[in-house]
Amino acid sequence: MSKISIGKKVPLFKLPATGDQTIKLSDLKGKNIVLYFYPKDSTPGCTREGQDFRDNIKKFRARNTVVLGVSRDSLNSHENFKSKQCFPFDLLSDSEEELCSLFDVIKDKNMYGKKVRGIERSTFLIDDKGVLRKEWRKVKVDGHADEVLEAIKEL
Repeated sequence: MSKISIGKKVPLFKLPATGDQTIKLSDLKGKNIVLYFYPKDSTPGCTREGQDFRDNIKKFRARNTVVLGVSRDSLNSHENFKSKQCFPFDLLSDSEEELCSLFDVIKDKNMYGKKVRGIERSTFLIDDKGVLRKEWRKVKVDGHADEVLEAIKEL
């Protein structure tokens, strides 16, 4: 599968998600999609990022936008994280790194002096026709949800 690029259609994908479902890109046609990749459930930065999207969900929905979180964590871990944080959106489990590879978010990182492969916090905005409109890489959590909302207003 080739990598994605701005201005091009995102290849169709499907992944297992919270709520005992499979999320397919084709099922979301007609809606804008915020696809945010995060390193790990229940860690401080990932929790704050999810909470920011949660706290702004009405604004996203008012703009015909679905928010989806993606990490390599298991569905069980996702269910616990979603429940504990009262996330009103689904989390996708990409344990095989299929979507992570498509969006090129797996990077070598330094953790306490050790090299590890992990998800680089990244967000992608896909329009209602399935075209990638904007990407944010190396995301800093503070103010990020507001920045994404501003970009949706420009669609």
